[in-house]
Amino acid sequence: MEHIAALLLVIGCSDTMTECRELSVPVSVFETFEACTAERPFALGDLQGQAPHVVGECLAVDPALEDDYDQIVWNVRPDGSLDASLEVSGMLVASNGARREKDYLNQQ
Repeated sequence: MEHIAALLLVIGCSDTMTECRELSVPVSVFETFEACTAERPFALGDLQGQAPHVVGECLAVDPALEDDYDQIVWNVRPDGSLDASLEVSGMLVASNGARREKDYLNQQ
């Protein structure tokens, strides 16, 4: 079984950064954080036409909790920076500061 070390989250926002939504990427799970980081600029470039502002973040996955994650929580700030985290049953596990919730059940 392949272990996931990172998830790529990409968000598209309006000009005013007030309306944002997740954008689908061809590959969203990675075996290493470095592989996710390497793919991120290409994924962002491919999605540039889908929204006026496109931002993305690689989220580290704890292998011990890989099957337990059930939400990605994210927020795009007015300055365009993305805060995102993975949560297990409402418990914050890894974060770079997020707050918009989305159910996450093995998207691949």
